[in-house]
Amino acid sequence: MKIVSYAGITKPRFLLVRYDLPALTFCTPQLILTSSLCISSYNEKRRELMIRPHCSATGRTHSSSSTDLRLSKQDKFNRKREEVTSASLYTHPSLLQMKNERIANRTRVYEFLRTIGVVPDELDGLELPVTVEVMQERVDFLHKLGLTIEDINNYPLVLGCSVKKNMIPVLDYLGKLGVRKSTFTEFLRRYPQVLHASVVVDLAPVVKYLQGMDIKPNDVPRVLEKYPEVLGFKLEGTMSTSVAYLIAIGVARREIGGVLTKYPEILGMRVGRVIKPFAEYLESLGIPRLAVARLIEKRPHILGFELEERVKPNLKSLLEYHVRQTSLAAVVVQYPEIIGIDLETKLLNQQGFLNSIIGLAPDEFGRVVEKMPQVISLSDRAIVKHVNFLKDCGFSSEQVKKMVVRCPQLLALNTDIMKLSYDYFKTTMDKPLDDLIMFPAFFTYGLESTIKPRHKMVAKKGVKCSLAWLLNCSDEKFEERMKYDSVDMEEMEMESSFDFNTLMEPRNDESSDYEDDSDDEYL
Repeated sequence: MKIVSYAGITKPRFLLVRYDLPALTFCTPQLILTSSLCISSYNEKRRELMIRPHCSATGRTHSSSSTDLRLSKQDKFNRKREEVTSASLYTHPSLLQMKNERIANRTRVYEFLRTIGVVPDELDGLELPVTVEVMQERVDFLHKLGLTIEDINNYPLVLGCSVKKNMIPVLDYLGKLGVRKSTFTEFLRRYPQVLHASVVVDLAPVVKYLQGMDIKPNDVPRVLEKYPEVLGFKLEGTMSTSVAYLIAIGVARREIGGVLTKYPEILGMRVGRVIKPFAEYLESLGIPRLAVARLIEKRPHILGFELEERVKPNLKSLLEYHVRQTSLAAVVVQYPEIIGIDLETKLLNQQGFLNSIIGLAPDEFGRVVEKMPQVISLSDRAIVKHVNFLKDCGFSSEQVKKMVVRCPQLLALNTDIMKLSYDYFKTTMDKPLDDLIMFPAFFTYGLESTIKPRHKMVAKKGVKCSLAWLLNCSDEKFEERMKYDSVDMEEMEMESSFDFNTLMEPRNDESSDYEDDSDDEYL
């Protein structure tokens, strides 16, 4: 395009330009801002800033068309977008970049865990530290608590607990309750989930509930040490229903605290699946319900014996070793542990050993177990010691066998006390050994409390009686007998048997002792 001519200046800094256009073309002149009267090379470069005339003609379009205008707008938009994008990348990373960075951080943490032996497969989806240093801090803290890599692999989710936000507050709370630091390692091995708990929301309400069950404050930490899983139970769930059922079958309300202190695992037992079937099965053996309740009060751990896998098979074994069905209830009540131990092996070994030293027949072994089921747990050494003592007293092996069948407790008594009673019998009572063979339970009575006082009374009155008539009765009954003019022969050979009523006698009004009852030991 050429400039043909131009008119004069109307105002300073403005130039009126007229274009020489082809024929049939209409042009609209426009005023153009310029810095000088001359068109310099500078103005040539600024032509792109000028507004081009919109010209049109029939059958054709000028090069400055709408298409060029659209392209110009597109270029401006692209440039603007590039500028914005550059600024965004500088100040705010994109979501993709953030995601890639998180993946890279987790990969580095996983590699660290693998190098120390931790398998991180279960940690996917768990929020973890973004740096290896923080993860190292958590692992070191767990090591200080006594947990090994094996312990961490057993519950790898513990690595999601913050040392400051989770671990330290929980451990501080347990320590203030009285849980011993020496038990922390075993505590966390059994229940590592406690590190995820909230002290206020999760732990404190459970502790308050335990105290509401009459568990003494000093016993609460012992309960937690025995059964840390209780901290994860809901108050309105298993805990409340198990306690309610025990009270319903006759466990005294004031005994609940002692029961739970001895065996807190009850709080996690399902009534319908565990406690109720167990109690009902004991009743089916012939044990009265109240006696079952008293049994649970004294030995609550029996509820932990597996009914189908252990209890029923053990009772079946007793029947196979000639214990009578009618005696099963008495056997269980006298020695509740018999339904929870590895009974088959003990029965086999003990029957064979007693047969080898005193010639005890299988059916006689059954009678011995009925009268003293603890015999299955006696050591060989203890049995031999007591058998030798009786033989030293002048009894033959056959006589010793008869005495053991009638009174199996002879195999478990203190031999020093037995010797004192035997010496009194031989030197003062002036009776034949046959009396001891007929009533070997003589050795089970206290020498100073029972034997001597009663013997003096009958000797003073000149009554001739058997040992059974003299000893096999209560003090009240003996006082009544002393009023007789003659000895009642029907009472002479009366054999003692287990009485369930002794188990169901009313308790004292005083609170029960919460101390654990240790099992009788037979040496």
